[in-house]
Amino acid sequence: MHTTASRTEKQRKQTSPHNKKKKTKPAVSILGPVEDLESYVKAEWWKDVFNSNYLKTDGDVVNDSHITDLEINRFIRILKPNSDSHILDLCCGHGRHTIALAKRGYKNVTGLDRSHYLIKKARKQASEENLTLRFREGDARKLPFKPRTFDFVVIPGNSFGYFESAQEDHSVLSEIARVLKPGGQVLLDLTDGDYQRENYQPRSWEWIDKNYFVCRERCLSDDKSRLISREVITHTTKGVVSDQFYAERLYSQKQIETLLSDLGYRAIKIEEPFSTNSVRNQDLGMMQQRYLCSARAPDLAPSTVKTKAFKNIAVIMGDPSKRDTVKPGGEFDDDDFVVIDRLRSSLSHLNDFQFTYFTNHDQLLSDSAKIKNEFDLVFNLCDEGFQNQARQELHIPALLEMLDIPYTGGTPQCLGFCYDKSLVRGVANEMDIPTPQGFLIQPDDSTFHDMVIDFPVLIKPNLGDSSIGITQRSVCRNLRELTAAIHEVRSRFDFQIPILVEQFLEGADLTVGFIGNLSTDFRIFPVVEEDYSALPDDLPAICGYEAKWDPDSPYWQLSSRPANLPEQTEAFLINSCQRLFERLECRDYARFDWRVDSNGTPRLLEVNPNPGWCWDGHLAKMAKLDNIDYGDMLGLIIKAAIQRHST
Repeated sequence: MHTTASRTEKQRKQTSPHNKKKKTKPAVSILGPVEDLESYVKAEWWKDVFNSNYLKTDGDVVNDSHITDLEINRFIRILKPNSDSHILDLCCGHGRHTIALAKRGYKNVTGLDRSHYLIKKARKQASEENLTLRFREGDARKLPFKPRTFDFVVIPGNSFGYFESAQEDHSVLSEIARVLKPGGQVLLDLTDGDYQRENYQPRSWEWIDKNYFVCRERCLSDDKSRLISREVITHTTKGVVSDQFYAERLYSQKQIETLLSDLGYRAIKIEEPFSTNSVRNQDLGMMQQRYLCSARAPDLAPSTVKTKAFKNIAVIMGDPSKRDTVKPGGEFDDDDFVVIDRLRSSLSHLNDFQFTYFTNHDQLLSDSAKIKNEFDLVFNLCDEGFQNQARQELHIPALLEMLDIPYTGGTPQCLGFCYDKSLVRGVANEMDIPTPQGFLIQPDDSTFHDMVIDFPVLIKPNLGDSSIGITQRSVCRNLRELTAAIHEVRSRFDFQIPILVEQFLEGADLTVGFIGNLSTDFRIFPVVEEDYSALPDDLPAICGYEAKWDPDSPYWQLSSRPANLPEQTEAFLINSCQRLFERLECRDYARFDWRVDSNGTPRLLEVNPNPGWCWDGHLAKMAKLDNIDYGDMLGLIIKAAIQRHST
C-alpha cells in the first residue's frame, strides 16, 4: 500500500466547513478572474447561499429592525389585514417580517423558506421572544398547504425571481393563487428591473464589520433578463471564506403586471418605487430601488375535487417463515417478534388509520389485487426485501408502482442506487459532497497491493445494508490485516460481491435523519453522534454488525447522544443531506451516516432510504430527542406519504 502521493486534485480541494487547524489558509478554493459570470451560476444556487454569510453581507438591511418596520408599514397600508387574517410570509428567510407582524398583534402568521439554516434562526428568535409562530421548510413552487388557506401571501425582501426559468416563477404565482382564499391578495416586493438594468454596479467592495469585507462583480445575462452576481467574502486573518455566484430575474413594472394578468390575477396595483437606506450606506445591490405590486387572487370556480381519504393502510413486512441471511442464525428470533409486536402496538394507537399486515411473501402477488382494491396506502416496512432477499428490497415498490398503489418510502430506483455504496460515493463526489478516500475491489480482482490509500482503512461489502459484513476486523491498520479482512468478507459472501475499501476516519460518527419531503413538510431531527466512551480501548470505534445483532458483544452497549456541532458544520450537513435526498429520489424519510476526518470535515459514508423503523433504532432515537415518541414517529412517516400523494 502506498501513501496519498497520488491523491486526486478533487480530493485535495475538499475542505472543512469548520477548519480550525490552519487559520491562515483560505477556507475555500478561489477561482480567480472569470470571463463569464453567468456560466458559474448553479441552477439552484439559492440552496447554498442563504446561510450565516448571507446574514453578514446583507445584515445592514435584513438585520435592521427599523428597515423592517418601515417595510411592514407599507405592507399593512396596502393590504389592510385584520388581526385574525391568515398571512403567509413566503420566502421568509430568518423570519424578520413574520416576527414583526406577530409583534403587532397578527395572530395567524406562517413563515416558509427553503433554507434550513434561516428557518432554524427564525424559530429560535420567535421562541426567545415568546411568540407562537409557524415556520416551515418548503419549496415555493409546490407549497405544502391546502387550497384557500390564506387571506394574504407576501413575498418580501426582493425574494422573487431566483429560479433558473421564468416558468418556475409562474409556478410560484400559480401556487400562491391556489392557497389564497377567494378575494385574497398577494404582495410582491421586487427590485426595479428597469432601474437595475441601467444602474447596477459592475464592481464594488465594502467592509461588513471589522473582520469581514466583501467584493462583488455583476453583469447582465446574455438575454438581459437576469442580473448575475459574484460575491467574494474575505476574513482579515482567515482569508476568503466564500466565493459564490447567484442570479435574479429582473421584472419591470410592465412585465410583472402582464405576468399576473396572464395568470388571472385581478386588481393589479403597482406602488411608486422606493429606496432603502442602510447603516453602511454602501452597496445595496438588488435592494437599492424596489417597488411593491399587489393583486387579488384569480376567480376560482367552486372546487368539485374531493380529497382522497387515507384510512385503510396495508403494512408489508418481511416474511417470518423464511430464512433471512442477515439475521444471526438466519431466522426470525424472539427479539424480532418483540420488535414486530412493539410496532403493531404503536400503530394500533394511531386512531386515524386501520392497519392490516401482509407478511406471507408466497401470497404477495395474489394479495396485491386485494391491496389495490381495499386499501388506500401501503406502509412499506419490508426492508428485508422480497422473499427476505436484501437485493430484492426494490421489488416491493416496483410491484406497487406497476399496480399504481400508493406507498411510503423510496422508489425502486432510489433503493437500487443506495444499495450500491460505491455508486452513492460517485453521486456525492459529482455533487462536491466529500467522502472518504476509497477504492473498489471486484470479485475477480486478485491483487490490490498497488491501490493508493492511507491506513487505517475500513472494508465492507459494497452491496448490502444492516451493517452486514462489517465487524471489528473490518478496520485494518496494515496490509496483513487488510488481506485477512478481504478474505473473510469474500468467504462470507461466496466471492460474489465487490468490496469497498475506504480510509477509516476516527472523528465523530454522525447521523442525520429526516421525515417528510422537500416539496411539503420536512422535519429534520437533531443530529446524533455515536458514543464510544464505553468501548474497550483495543476495539475500533465503529457501529457495525456486532452493535446491531450481537447482545454478547461489547458493541451492544453503544449509545447515541446529541451531536455538539459548530453551527456552520451542522448547516453544511443538513444542506448536503437535503441535496442528496432530492438527487437520490428519497421519499418520506431517510437517514444519512457521516464521519468526521482529522481536519474537521464531515465525509459521507452511506445514505439509507427506508431506514430501520424499529423502536430502538437510530431514527427512533433521534425522534425521541425531538420529543416525538415511537408511535408518533411512525405516524409522521405515514402522513408524509399521504401529503405527497395528495398534492
